[in-house]
Amino acid sequence: MTSARLGWTLVAASAALAGCALPEARVRSGLERAGLSPRVSACMAQRMVDRLSLAQLRRLGNLPHARDARSLPDFLREVRALGDPEILGVTTSSAALCATGLAN
Repeated sequence: MTSARLGWTLVAASAALAGCALPEARVRSGLERAGLSPRVSACMAQRMVDRLSLAQLRRLGNLPHARDARSLPDFLREVRALGDPEILGVTTSSAALCATGLAN
């Protein structure tokens, strides 16, 4: 493989990895703003980004009262109000696994 071709391959791989990291960072910071701990937020964000579409992640980011959530159950109540069973299922299972430490 020529060095130019290898260079472009590395640039493409870096761009792909950066594209995955950005949604995860946004989800993680949104979960933290909603009152979840940094540890649980990081764990949930990793799982949610792998399981939900970008459109679904955007819907989660637009939850109007999520920032007012005082607990995980409050946050899940806001998620339930979206009316999307897949978002609710992924968020609930991620919350349960991450809060108990079973996801790692």
